[in-house]
Amino acid sequence: CSLCIWQRWPHLVAMALALVAMVLPWSVVMLAGAAAVATSGVIGVYHTGVERGWWPGPTACSGAVDLSRLTAEEMLDRILAAPVVRCDEVAWQMSGLSMASWNAILSFALAAIWLMALRRA
Repeated sequence: CSLCIWQRWPHLVAMALALVAMVLPWSVVMLAGAAAVATSGVIGVYHTGVERGWWPGPTACSGAVDLSRLTAEEMLDRILAAPVVRCDEVAWQMSGLSMASWNAILSFALAAIWLMALRRA
C-alpha cells in the first residue's frame, strides 16, 4: 500500500542522517532525525485514520472511484494499474492495533528518546 511506503521514507532519511553525522553538528543530526521519525509517526496516524474510516485516504489505494465516464478500456487500465493492497484495510494487527498504529507509536517514542538525548547533551 502506498501509505505504508510513505511511512518508510522518513526512516530512510533518519538513516541517511546517521551516515552524514560525522560532518554535521550532533544537535542538527538529532533534531533532524527526531523530525524525520516524527514525520513517519504523523503519516502512521493518518494511515490509521484511513484504516479505521475516520477520514478518506488517497483515491489511488482506497475509497470509491467514479467510473461512469470511463470507457471499458480505461476501466481495464485502471484495474490493472490498481494496487494489490488497499490502504483502507488493516492487513495485520497486534493487540488491536494495525502496523500503521504501531509505526506511529514507536516513531513518536523514538523521536522523544532522541529529543531527550539532545536535552542531556
